Amino acid sequence: MTRLILLLLLMAAPAAADDPWQGRSAAFFGVSFLDTSTEGDLNGPRADEAARVELVERQAAEAFRARGVTLLDLAPVEEDLGRIRNPAKCNGCELRMARRLGADYAIVAEVQKVSNLILAMNLYVKEVATGAQIRGQAVDIRGNTDESWQRGMRYILERNVFR
Repeated sequence: MTRLILLLLLMAAPAAADDPWQGRSAAFFGVSFLDTSTEGDLNGPRADEAARVELVERQAAEAFRARGVTLLDLAPVEEDLGRIRNPAKCNGCELRMARRLGADYAIVAEVQKVSNLILAMNLYVKEVATGAQIRGQAVDIRGNTDESWQRGMRYILERNVFR
């Protein structure tokens, strides 16, 4: 019986070693919102869009935690982060901050609103040690609703990041 258990554990070990998520840590820099629409220029920020940013941030964070990733507290880099408009496009600053935090991964995301009908959503995971992007995808979403934003994030997570 003991041999059987040992054999099963040994067979499972390579699968666990290949899991890029379990037991890893990440600096998740949230979701940046870029409104390049005419509507944004005329009317300014919208509360419903700010709420959607928080909605998809929670969705992504919960998905990474469910896969065994520890999301690190960003407080030690908060001052640096406060000077950055979009961590997804800061010439490697996300990697430098993630390295300071001791993270395995840096995760950045953004949503660009082109119009109230057309939005682009991106999420990228970079390995801090090498700077290499190991996962990530950009998708276009149609419609500016909670459902369309969540569907876009779910598609990126299920079809690319955790595939």
